[in-house]
Amino acid sequence: MDLNRLRYIGDRPVGPDHAVYITAEIGINHNGDLDDALALIDVAADAGCDAVKFQKRTPELCVPLDQQSIERDTPWGRMTYLAYRHRVEFDREQYLAIGQHCLERRIAWFASPWDVPSVDFLEAFNPPAHKVASASLTDDALLRRLRETGRTVILSTGMSTPAEIAHAVGVLGREKLILTHTTSSYPAPAEELNLRMIHTLGAEYPDVPIGYSGHEIGLQTSVAAVALGACFVERHITLDRALWGSDQAASVEPVGLQRLVRDIRTVEQALGDGVKKVYDSELPVRAKLRRTPGTATVA
Repeated sequence: MDLNRLRYIGDRPVGPDHAVYITAEIGINHNGDLDDALALIDVAADAGCDAVKFQKRTPELCVPLDQQSIERDTPWGRMTYLAYRHRVEFDREQYLAIGQHCLERRIAWFASPWDVPSVDFLEAFNPPAHKVASASLTDDALLRRLRETGRTVILSTGMSTPAEIAHAVGVLGREKLILTHTTSSYPAPAEELNLRMIHTLGAEYPDVPIGYSGHEIGLQTSVAAVALGACFVERHITLDRALWGSDQAASVEPVGLQRLVRDIRTVEQALGDGVKKVYDSELPVRAKLRRTPGTATVA
């Protein structure tokens, strides 16, 4: 085992020689409804995921000033973008309910903080890790605060140049870092997933575990990421892709999530250790069909 690539999310090891850590990203697909959030936790737990992930923002900091007063149509009527962002944020009491439900369902939870106060907010819940969204990869103040927590940090690398990724890794440090290859379009077309980047990142950062955060439609490409070496997989989940919200169409519904987890676990078993051997199940076939020296016939 390559100990340099071993990290922990809580007490769960993450690395090349361990089961893939599967995270179901709820994000903001709950649309600010706690009951829907709890239902999505159930979906992830029933499918066998290791964790669910949310997003946490301080709207006044994350919404640019020139966009705060822009009005938009929402399921709750017409409102400013700032008001909408507040509408889909959970407060302390709601996250306490989320934490209790995850405890009961025996599934971990953490979040992507989009600003420094959100890191402080989440720290009060003692999360097993923090996630950096691709959009936040160049926010040095956020990265420095996350490093200060001493927790494992999962860094998504979508819409980022190699130089930007290298800079972010330098700010965060490698000791408690997991990198995930990502394409930040929703949904992402197959021809832009570039799954071989898993190998590229692995070669560039040989002491960091490499994962995959997918925004595509379908399941097969996320399973392929595991075959290519991803030790962490994240996919958005939803109760129904037809629901309102920008991430719903690129999300996996409950039955699909069950299939995804099943197929990832099957691929893990099938990968093996790369050492050629004759299995016991092959011995009867070998005895029956293998030609021994001197028995071959010429037609």
